[in-house]
Amino acid sequence: MNTKLKCLLLDDELPGLTYLKMLCEQIHEVEIVKTFNNPEKLLAEIPELDFDLLISDIEMPGIDGLNLASQLQDKLVIFCTAYKDYAAEAFNIDAVDYITKPVKLERLQKAVSKAIERFNKPETVKKFIQLNTDRGKTLLYFSQILYIKTAVGDSRDKTVLLEDGSFLNLKNIKFDTLLEELPDAYFCRVNKKEIVAVKAIKFFNHNEIVLHHLEKNDKNTTILLSETYRSDFLKKVKM
Repeated sequence: MNTKLKCLLLDDELPGLTYLKMLCEQIHEVEIVKTFNNPEKLLAEIPELDFDLLISDIEMPGIDGLNLASQLQDKLVIFCTAYKDYAAEAFNIDAVDYITKPVKLERLQKAVSKAIERFNKPETVKKFIQLNTDRGKTLLYFSQILYIKTAVGDSRDKTVLLEDGSFLNLKNIKFDTLLEELPDAYFCRVNKKEIVAVKAIKFFNHNEIVLHHLEKNDKNTTILLSETYRSDFLKKVKM
């Protein structure tokens, strides 16, 4: 596939923009249409620009990258930012990828490859999975999931904590099956009995993960990070 993505670059800091442009010039699949250091100027020119992909910083004066990206219709977006705190919001607006600075060429190339795959096969980008529950079939949207754990009553079943604080009981499904369906960049198995959405994480260390979710006692949900899955988890949260 010889697809070249027509690309806009946005970073309010000129050194960062220059560095990003230099990296993109080394990626054969990218054709730089224009660079911007002002998000409002980019937004004003959108109607006149022919592009497929925006690679953007997030924290900028005026309009932040998330707000700007949400106003683009049918355009691919990759975020490059110094902050990890916006991963959940980026996921919710269906960004292709989320890279923390300093950006490395191989990491950017990986993100561009994801963008090309989505550009060529937009219909394959799934946002939900159909599953059996104890109340019948459901369409479980990936953006709703905070974590999935082995059900207390039957280990063949799995319990899902949803964003609204409710729980859903999935019938007779394996973790491996779920992991094949869940977007790899946003979910990670952390022990034998639990899968966590990256956006649900508040704190973590080498042994445990604290979620934003509060239990009935007003304490944050805390889960074990086992040695078996630690390496994969740490790679994912440093992406």
